[in-house]
Amino acid sequence: MTVSLRFAARSDVGLVRSNNQDSAYAGPHLLVVADGMGGHAGGDVASRLAIAALAPLDSPDHGPEEALEDLERTVEQARRDLVQASEADPDLAGMGTTVTALLRSGNRLAMAHLGDSRAYLLRDGVLTQVTVDHTFVQHLVDTGRISPDEAEHHPQRNVVMRVLGDFDVDLTPDMSIREARPGDRWLLCSDGLSGFVPPEQITEVLVESDTPDAAADLLVTLAMTAGSTDNITVVVADVVDEEEDDAAAAAATDESVQVVGAAASGALPELGGARDDAATGAADGEPGDDLDDEPADDDARPARRRRPWIGALVGLAFLGALAYGGWWLYGWTQQQYYVGVVDRQVAIYQGIPASVGPLSLSTPVELTGTSVDDLPAYWADQLDGTIRADSRQEAVERADRLIAEATPEPTATPTPSPDPSASPTSAAAAASAGTSTGTATVREATG
Repeated sequence: MTVSLRFAARSDVGLVRSNNQDSAYAGPHLLVVADGMGGHAGGDVASRLAIAALAPLDSPDHGPEEALEDLERTVEQARRDLVQASEADPDLAGMGTTVTALLRSGNRLAMAHLGDSRAYLLRDGVLTQVTVDHTFVQHLVDTGRISPDEAEHHPQRNVVMRVLGDFDVDLTPDMSIREARPGDRWLLCSDGLSGFVPPEQITEVLVESDTPDAAADLLVTLAMTAGSTDNITVVVADVVDEEEDDAAAAAATDESVQVVGAAASGALPELGGARDDAATGAADGEPGDDLDDEPADDDARPARRRRPWIGALVGLAFLGALAYGGWWLYGWTQQQYYVGVVDRQVAIYQGIPASVGPLSLSTPVELTGTSVDDLPAYWADQLDGTIRADSRQEAVERADRLIAEATPEPTATPTPSPDPSASPTSAAAAASAGTSTGTATVREATG
């Protein structure tokens, strides 16, 4: 049995960020998502360097035994490239990137994973998260200190413990071998998607979308509708059997390499020496020639005949997909709830904290009666729409729990009960003695 991949890659800067630090690569033999970090100057460079180092692996030259070693060795080379780039330019110091990569060799997939970007596998309609996040919150979950539900809203949920960085420390990625089974659909994504869209909705999109392109487009739109505050990057790939599905196999074979996000634009730092060609993906016959911004030699490429009617058909199909996707997404938003604020009062909202033009996608449906001014600042800051729920009752319970934790009831001071057996005379004597004792104490304290 001969398998191949049909794939699509998409990346968007998102609703808040000013630049895109994510990068992704999708080719016939290699899928990669890299989420850069390190501020405006370094995150995009880090993810571009990771893609540039890995791109030359996209070839059929890896045997099943060598694929895992080749992938791990190249990830380590990418780390060295980051170290070298930051040494050459101190402004890049502190940069890093996640890496989640799949390298196909026959009907096997070698996987490398560092950070909190994720790989999901949809098999027989069931979505499974294949990777484990290398985050502080995931460590708390693994050690039983918090529950997975608490992890969703933990203030340190974005703290990553293991990334590909410019520090000279060898952090070995998680390495594994997976089966490439026809009918499987793989999703690689940055946390701009997984951190804002629940697995149930991701599953629904992956199950119902006919092609990787349709799934990738809808997932990005879904993340933006959910109010994602991060860059959003997805790679969707179908495993197809070339012998059983000639049309699908032909489409998979003919697909060109897709490079998106920061790796699709901008020059790479000069690394010097033998790494120049590998870092720019410029090896003969290797994909990734468009990773740098150097102009291509027009004489070296055959002219392509343009067909205007193809563009018109693609435009109509895209508009139709947007209309259907918009209707489906709005229906989904109205099944969601979150905890927010109305007139300085904790409230329950139906919908999601976002808007499309003049249309708000949420409406307050219930007031709790608790003023935000009565809550400590730390707790009040959580009422920004991040406390989500799948039902109104669940949202109410989460709001009640937050209010209870933020405003603990004061402990009542017990009042001694009078002793019925004590006589008025003894009570008066005790009072007199107490007064005398108190006076003596004051005198001793004052000298």
